[in-house]
Order: sequence, then C-alpha cells, then structure tokens
Amino acid sequence: MDRKRIEKLLDVKKRLVEDLGIPKVVRKEAEEGGCGVVGFCVSEPVAGKHIYEPSFQMHNRGNGKGGGIAAVGFVPEELGVTREVLDDYYMLHVAFLDPSVREDLEKNYITNNFEVAKSAALETVEDWQSVPGPENKPPDVWRYFVRARAGVLDAFIKDNGLKDLDRREVEDEFVCQNSFRLNEQYYASMGDQQAFVLSHGRNVMILKVVGFAEAIVKYYKIEELKAHVWIAHQRFPTKGRVWHPGGAHPFAGIDMALVHNGDFANYHSVSEYLLQRHIRPQFLTDTEVSALMFDLLHRTYHYPLEYIIEALAPTTELDFDRLPEDKQKVYRAIQATHIHGSPDGPWFFILARNLAKQKQFQLLGITDTAMLRPQVFAFSDGDVQVGVIASEKQAIDAILHSLSMDDRRICPVADRYWNARGGSHTDGGSFRFDLKADEAGRKRLRKRPSNW
Repeated sequence: MDRKRIEKLLDVKKRLVEDLGIPKVVRKEAEEGGCGVVGFCVSEPVAGKHIYEPSFQMHNRGNGKGGGIAAVGFVPEELGVTREVLDDYYMLHVAFLDPSVREDLEKNYITNNFEVAKSAALETVEDWQSVPGPENKPPDVWRYFVRARAGVLDAFIKDNGLKDLDRREVEDEFVCQNSFRLNEQYYASMGDQQAFVLSHGRNVMILKVVGFAEAIVKYYKIEELKAHVWIAHQRFPTKGRVWHPGGAHPFAGIDMALVHNGDFANYHSVSEYLLQRHIRPQFLTDTEVSALMFDLLHRTYHYPLEYIIEALAPTTELDFDRLPEDKQKVYRAIQATHIHGSPDGPWFFILARNLAKQKQFQLLGITDTAMLRPQVFAFSDGDVQVGVIASEKQAIDAILHSLSMDDRRICPVADRYWNARGGSHTDGGSFRFDLKADEAGRKRLRKRPSNW
C-alpha cells in the first residue's frame, strides 16, 4: 500500500467531519432481521420488469418497511446521453422528500460544484396510491450527470494537499464528500428529513421506498429501462420503526450498490473502526456501514478483491490451516489489521459494481465465514448468459422464467446451481460474475470464486 496516499485521503475525511462539527457517537436505529435479496447479471442489457417478479416472490422475506432496487450498465440512448457521458460522468440521484428544497439544494451542492451534462426528474405514475405496496408517497427523484468543475476540484486538491494523487481518484473523494455534506444539511442532521443522495456512481442507479421493492418498478416506470445488472432488496427489520426511504437498501459507494441480508452483532465495533478513520455513518443501519467498509478497503486502501473479502469474512479453523504458508502470512496480517471492522453475525452481501478502469461490470456475492445466511447461485450459459445470486431459489426461478418469456435464447432452468460455503478457500465463500467485452467486442460473462 502507498501509506502516504492513504494518510492524505484519511486526513481529508478528518477535515470533513471536523468542519461540520459532527459528534463521534453512532447509535443504530433498527435491527436488520432476515431480508430477501436478489441480483442478476446478463450479457445483454435487459428491462427492469425482470426484477419485478423475484422481488414479488420475496414478500415472505420482507414486511414492507423498506424496499430498493439498483442497476448498473445502462443503454445511453435510453437515458438521453452519449456513451462518453454515461461512461465518464457521475450519475447523481437525489431523493426529494420535500420538493420545495430542490432549488436551494441544486444551488449549494450541484450547479456550484459540478458541470451538469444533463438533469431530469425520473418519470412517475400520476397517483402513487395506484401502485400496490408503498406506505407513503415515494420521493421525487432527480438524476444529474455531473463532473466536478475544474476550478472547484483544483481548490479541493490545493486545500487538502492532494496534488500528488490521481486526479480522478480525488474527484471520487470530492463527490463522496459533497454527498455527505448534502445529507448532513438536508437529511441526517434534521428532525424533518427533506432530501438525500441515493447514489453517485458512474453508470449506477439506486432507487428505494418505504414499501416493497417491486413498487419501484411500477412507480418510477422503469419496466422497459434496460441495464446489464439488477439487484433488489426486501427489508424485514426486527426492531425499530423504519419509516423513511433513506434507511432502506441498497446503499451506495463510488460506482457500486450493496444490499445485505442479516445483521451484525458488532455494529458498534464496526462503526468505531470507521470513526477512527473519520468515516461517519449517516443512516444508522448495518448495511450502510457495510458499504462504507467496502468503499474504504477498495477506494482508500486499494486492496485487491481477495483482500477485501478476507477483511470482511476472515478465513478460520481448518480452512485457514489448509492455506499455503505464504497465504496464511498475508491473511493473518489482514485479520490483525481489520478484525475490529469485520462484521460478526449472520450476513451476506450482494454488490452490483461498475469497474470503470477495467471497463467491466460485476455482480458479487459475499457470505459470512460461518454461512449463517443462505446464498444461492445460478449460471445459465449460451448465446445470452445469465448469472444470479439470491437468498432463495424461488427468486432465481422467477428471474429465469421472466427472462425466458422475453427471449427464447434464455432457458428457464439454469445450467448450474450452487451454494457458497462460508470461509472456504477451495470452493469459495463468495462468488462473482464479471461481464466484459471479448476480443470481438461482445460482452461475455465469467463466473468464478472471488479469490481467483
């Protein structure tokens, strides 16, 4: 690791929380409970309607207190932008619970800081009560395609001593801090939440409501919106009253969206670990700290995926003993450094990622070391390839059936089904599907354990 670069980035985060006078106290609002999660990745972009059926099938794993959907890898023409804008600009999605603050918010946090290539409100149905599921009116959502203004970014670099860092990496940090400040003013610090950032990654969209996830597909009229990767979450908190959409999944990092099934026994420990690195949770759920932890390991520490997995789900017991000696040495160092930030308890994550530098998309499933939450995988090969991750097989069946009804090249029965085994270095405590163009320019899907 480049220690000097890491220290500079952590110092920038320290300046942020000190400038805002944020207290170093974090209390979790609600337990997560058992949730329903699903994600799929397709070698060709497919419509949002195909995330509807598996979400509906998972009502037994949700109670309508929160639902969300994320997508990665869009068709630029459908969003009214060029390929260059879609690939290079951040897709900033802002949820307005109080539409009257939009003008003030845009002035303070968008037009002042960013060059805006395109902005528009997401289309919705006229009557929100005509859509089954939401407990209250879903937020108005605006999408902005943005890049940091050159002068603003130059000042950010100068003020924080970041001239030796990669400019795009600094811009990523600036975008994150801008979203944090926005949330502090319009959401986290106020008794009456007015607006918050849903997502701020490139080629990534997150939408969420107080209700069931599939209501999003209908309310925001994204049935025909196409993307390569879709994930969804049905929330079932076991404690607390989760009445606001900010507490629902997915949660965002730069170029990623994360959903989570389960809960942490050591939420306070993980939060303290983040606070020591000047990263403060704002939405007070297990899932938020999961996304913050993954973002820290990936974007600040520049860990390869194998090391991120090991920091989150440490290899133990016989599986550790079977590792080669050199691998044990590396893993032991990771565990000693990050054990207080490793989630403890029953959990698994699904992440949708845009790996912009590698020009590929990724669907990733990570299982806790003891595999205390179910995680089922499927892969369908052929002219159109499909990779699926879910908390239950019925969601996988619903996806493949829905896709096959639209495209006869997709079989409703997958070629292979399997479960992840927590903490295994042989068959994988986690798996990923990587989608990347081949030599002929055709996108193809590759499945493999995440430590490959």
